[in-house]
Amino acid sequence: MVWTPDPKVLRGRVAVVAGATRGAGRGIAAALGEAGATVVCTGRSSRVHGSGGSDYGRPETVEETAELVTRLGGQGVAVQVDHLDSAQVGRLAARVREEFGRLDVLVNDIWGGELLKGGPARWNTPLWELGLDDGLRLLRLAVDTHLITSHHLLPLLVERPGGLLVEVTDGTREINASWYRISVFYDLAKAAVNRLAFSQGHELAPYGATALALTPGWLRSEMMLDAYGVTEDTWRDALLPDRSGGLPTAPEGFARSESPRYVGRAVAALAADPGRERWNQGSVTSARLAAEYGFTDVDGTRPDGWSGQGGKSAQSGADA
Repeated sequence: MVWTPDPKVLRGRVAVVAGATRGAGRGIAAALGEAGATVVCTGRSSRVHGSGGSDYGRPETVEETAELVTRLGGQGVAVQVDHLDSAQVGRLAARVREEFGRLDVLVNDIWGGELLKGGPARWNTPLWELGLDDGLRLLRLAVDTHLITSHHLLPLLVERPGGLLVEVTDGTREINASWYRISVFYDLAKAAVNRLAFSQGHELAPYGATALALTPGWLRSEMMLDAYGVTEDTWRDALLPDRSGGLPTAPEGFARSESPRYVGRAVAALAADPGRERWNQGSVTSARLAAEYGFTDVDGTRPDGWSGQGGKSAQSGADA
């Protein structure tokens, strides 16, 4: 029997996906939409208001994401927000309260550090040889944004029992505790987000709310697909020998990659589970939740990009 999303399971629920412009954030917003939720999609890149200081200069916008949510059966609302700007996030929280009067799901997927992280040639560079300003900005984009967003939006989330906070990162707590991740700055950023879920879960539990860290596997984000010169429809071509008969564009582990909708369906499944508090303070992968809840990726598979770390590249683009 082919798994299909339930278009009514989250009807009436309100979610904020912070960092919904592209990548995992867009996939999460879309999956919440296909489950019927109202999804406030935030990010810096706007079709209406310009780039908002985005570090990328890419074409994706929050309006595109909100429109996708609506096409899939939910209600998408686009709001341009720089999550490093406390005043902007404060206005977002006020708008959610005024327009919807509730918040059931908050997803902190803000990132923006792909260019600062750099490509494989820069990985494993010692701390003292890296640019300090770039490294500190990467940490601000990865950690400060999450703290600012939670500070302003959690007061609304805890007003009724059952709220869900999802901190999106790259690598579970266990993986990041035993595997050096690219650089000191990147390593610290990804480990810190796992800890944010743990600490916020401690504070949310008395209010009947749940917090957890969630990591996709090797994510076929827009930036990742562009890097390999493929699309979501043709991504397997990156595993074929190149035109000269040489090595494939992508490593073998890319065969276990996942679309952004897969991690999105993990969030939707958590939001629909009345017993979600059992995950509080945890750190899980999209594949683990697929096995638990039975959902699939858009192609009907259940990929696990973390099965055997050797098959998983550190450039998963989880938040890209």
